Amino acid sequence: MKPTRRQALQAAAAAAGAMSLASGRTRAAEGGPNSAKGNAMASMPPLDYGRSFICHTAPFNSVRFWVESRTRIIDDESGAWTDYYQCGSCKSENTFAEQDLLKEGNYDFLPIMGRGLWLVFRRPVGVSESYRTVSPVDDLWGPPVLKLREDANATVLDTWETIRGATAAAVPIVTQTELANAETGLRAIIECPTKTMNISLDKTMYQVDTGPITFPDLTKRHDPMIDSLSLAFIAFNAPDFADFIIEQPTPVPTEDPAAKCETYHYSKPFSLPAKNRVLALMGVAG
Repeated sequence: MKPTRRQALQAAAAAAGAMSLASGRTRAAEGGPNSAKGNAMASMPPLDYGRSFICHTAPFNSVRFWVESRTRIIDDESGAWTDYYQCGSCKSENTFAEQDLLKEGNYDFLPIMGRGLWLVFRRPVGVSESYRTVSPVDDLWGPPVLKLREDANATVLDTWETIRGATAAAVPIVTQTELANAETGLRAIIECPTKTMNISLDKTMYQVDTGPITFPDLTKRHDPMIDSLSLAFIAFNAPDFADFIIEQPTPVPTEDPAAKCETYHYSKPFSLPAKNRVLALMGVAG
């Protein structure tokens, strides 16, 4: 009998010395604060991003959002942590209208939920004061119901060979990137599905390029902590650093030096020390 894709990948990962996760199986409730001790990433089974959603209950719009990334912020002083769920982007719309469903003067709409709050990004063509707003969770679409699926069978891909193999086999890949700030005592784990994976057979290298993700500013203790979050893209090709580029007001080049025009764009890339982990999703039941 021909082995299944899952069996083949498990055998290849085991031969290359990959480690299996031994954490809990599913999480269906809003994250944190909870105890976070020891190896934070090892105790964080990745979400199955193809099947994780936030559902709502408001009669006027029981909207369902797809979870696109997750960022866990950990307070090393208390051991508590909170998960922030970044949802997929959509467009401003006249919801449930008979016609003209998309608004004129349209803008991108992207929400992030965590610790009882929604952070909503509205991105018009130009810089606007309404770019980011924070609201209590229940005020927008009613109480949310988290339909999250974690993959406790995920396998760590800790060699180039296993990363190349999972990429070529079209296995879903999720990465976790841990950042820390010793002065504030804050850490964060940025988790996201790998949308673009570059593989160089010549150089024996890989490179992740994915976004948007939720980037946390750990240089100070924001109150509320959701104010520390920005939209970003992440790139890395080694286990010990990651590069980021954040969405922010960015000058638009013009032929007239006196003309000033800004729009929201990903700009000013920077690099940070990090701990990166690449995981292959093996699938969960239910």
